[in-house]
Amino acid sequence: MAKTVAVPLQPGAALTHRRQVRSLRRAAWQRFRRNRLALLSLIYIGVLVAVALSAPLLAPHNPVQSDIRAAGAFRQAAWIDDANPQRAGSWTYPLGSDSIGRDVFSRLLFGTRVSLLVGLITALCTLSIGVSVGLAAGYGGKRTDNTLMRFTDVVYAFPGLLFFIVIQIAFRDSWAGNLLNGLVLLFVTLSIVSWTNVARLVRGEVLSVKEREFIESARASGAGDRRIIFRHIFPNVLGPIIVSGAYIIPGAIAAEATLSYLGIGVRPSVALDAPFPTSWGSMILDGSKSWESQPWMLLGPSIVFASVTLAFTFVGDGLRDAIDPRQQ
Repeated sequence: MAKTVAVPLQPGAALTHRRQVRSLRRAAWQRFRRNRLALLSLIYIGVLVAVALSAPLLAPHNPVQSDIRAAGAFRQAAWIDDANPQRAGSWTYPLGSDSIGRDVFSRLLFGTRVSLLVGLITALCTLSIGVSVGLAAGYGGKRTDNTLMRFTDVVYAFPGLLFFIVIQIAFRDSWAGNLLNGLVLLFVTLSIVSWTNVARLVRGEVLSVKEREFIESARASGAGDRRIIFRHIFPNVLGPIIVSGAYIIPGAIAAEATLSYLGIGVRPSVALDAPFPTSWGSMILDGSKSWESQPWMLLGPSIVFASVTLAFTFVGDGLRDAIDPRQQ
């Protein structure tokens, strides 16, 4: 029986590989910087993250506290005049107030927290499930591949929006539905059926990468399956995973806004010190009921929601072109 001889890796080869990786990263960053729209979108997302973190400092009013003087009047935005002094715009309320005197601008700032958190946490959960299934299916052999891919097909066939609605309604009043105003349940709900495309993408990349020469060299040198997967295969499929994550985030934000608009998303809070008092979807729902009296209750969250989803989409396009220029 032939004996496998471990081939020692040359130190110079490892150093050359690291230099090549740094060179590829530098070239990818330069290509991304040339995409002005993607770069501006990344800066805009960074500004939104800063706004979400410093919302208590930036908000001129408490987002859940009512001004009795403005209650019932639907105060207009600051640049809009009105014959009724109670409805006339004032820079004390830049985007006006709602029917119970809450500042729309302050609620918009705090809503940034919910939307970004839902997008980022859901993307992390979705990528974790999808990448794990994809790596196992692509590397585990024919039987494992068939089993996991058939399960993936079953999950993929289930209507996503219908599943979101059923789970939110079924568990909304349970202990899980009350955690962080329903955010935890929302993370789980959006992640359970959103990982299938990631799993398929990662599986295809793994099937392509594991047949290359450097994987055979790693096996010949005595590397185990775990080392091959996490040291050699995973870094080579990381680029498509990052791009996929950039597209998952706006989808999760849109799903949260849809569920909140239907009244089964994040629970609005009335506590004065609540970290997540409202979401953009809830604000759009409230604004749709009173858009004639106070249009900025609807226009404000709608514009910000559209801009942030477009920003993440542009960043995803920029990352795709930077990591793999052949896809341009």
